[in-house]
Amino acid sequence: MAKTTGFLEFERENPSKLPVEERIKNFKEFESLLPEDKIINQAARCMDCGIPYCHSYGCPVNNRIPDWNDMVYRNQWKAALDLLHSTINFPEFTGRVCPAPCEHSCTLSINQSPVSIKHIELQIVERGWKEGWIVPQPAPIKTGKNVAVIGSGPAGLAAAQQISRAGHDVTVFEKSDRIGGLLRYGIPDFKLEKWIIDRRLEQMKAEGVVFEPGVDVGIDISPKYLKRTFDAVVIAAGATIPRNLEIPGRELKGIHYAMEFLTQQNKLNAGDHIPEEKRISAKGKHVIVIGGGDTGSDCVGTSKRQGALSITQVEILPQPPKERMEYNTWPSWPQILFTSSSQDEGCERHWSLTAKNFENTDGTVAGINFTKLDWSEPDKNGMRKFVEAPDTNIFMKADLILLAMGFLHVEHGNLVKELNIATDNRGNVVVDKDYKTTEPGFFATGDSMTGASLVVRAINHGRKVAASVNQFLKEK
Repeated sequence: MAKTTGFLEFERENPSKLPVEERIKNFKEFESLLPEDKIINQAARCMDCGIPYCHSYGCPVNNRIPDWNDMVYRNQWKAALDLLHSTINFPEFTGRVCPAPCEHSCTLSINQSPVSIKHIELQIVERGWKEGWIVPQPAPIKTGKNVAVIGSGPAGLAAAQQISRAGHDVTVFEKSDRIGGLLRYGIPDFKLEKWIIDRRLEQMKAEGVVFEPGVDVGIDISPKYLKRTFDAVVIAAGATIPRNLEIPGRELKGIHYAMEFLTQQNKLNAGDHIPEEKRISAKGKHVIVIGGGDTGSDCVGTSKRQGALSITQVEILPQPPKERMEYNTWPSWPQILFTSSSQDEGCERHWSLTAKNFENTDGTVAGINFTKLDWSEPDKNGMRKFVEAPDTNIFMKADLILLAMGFLHVEHGNLVKELNIATDNRGNVVVDKDYKTTEPGFFATGDSMTGASLVVRAINHGRKVAASVNQFLKEK
């Protein structure tokens, strides 16, 4: 542990953010790093809690959080970085975009503000880049085995790096024009600037990983080619099939999936040219975002920066309580009201509404009608039921509607179909305990097997499938 009485002496201090009126002028990150003396005080708050639920329960990659908190407190930054990298490949990603389930399972969070775990993690890795401690780690011995990784999101990149460091030759195929998957095109730049991805990709290239962007596996190269050329194949594609809103008027102009909107803006930020007539722009428009999760919040922040006249975010679920309920005890994820930085920038939020139909003006959406839902009180397991409240039609004007209601499963392209790889009733690729699919030599990991999830979980599964692939190749 760090300082015995640290949690009694120091209050939690969050990093500063640019004022709203400043940060919405561009798409750059707006959160600063705490000064070194203050981050050391934050590390000192890590208490001798006995059982570190942050590490054993909250963190999907089981980061050794109390240990590197202690190292930061003692100014042992290099040791902290080595320990951090022993469990996670890309802490600079999670240190920016992870919702930090570790903090919600921190013992201090029972009745105080938790330790600033996420920010300490970010400080450690950024110190590593600054000091030049993060360098390529090529395998000392090559095995001559070839592995293909399909998809370059967090799961694919983690798998590729781990497999490469085990001595195997790795080629990463990505159907988009740039490497990074949903890290690059699904997360706005104001949360994760893309040079951060490129910095890590350069390390991986120096380690021997080969990247092939613009290759749609199953179309540009066949499953037979993969089987003939590679000793193992890892399917690490993202769950990109969005949930649709199939109500009257869905065909109208001005209704788009969230990922279309977010991807296009990230391409513009990267310098791509998109003709004006094809742009999905919120400028000067009344925007409604349907969906209350992270993707919906990203749409809010992007719309704000594009110059929307108004932004309304609508959620079908009831408004969460401000504090944990009896059924939602620590250290489980708190089902409470959160307000994202994008929502802080300005939007109107509505809960317990279900969409009924889109209104039409000359083939373009003009608004949407909602009906209010009456939700029952949660049972002992937190489950609720709802009924539509009679005579509660609510009309909201809109020029642009963004559907951010989550994702269903990975796209079932020619690879899955031609090899007849089994999927479950949710559309996810079926794997065994070793991440093996029903096709010999083919593995699956990340969103392709779980459905859409957190970046940190994807990295965890990427590391685990890499271990399974390595064992498989040793026995082959």
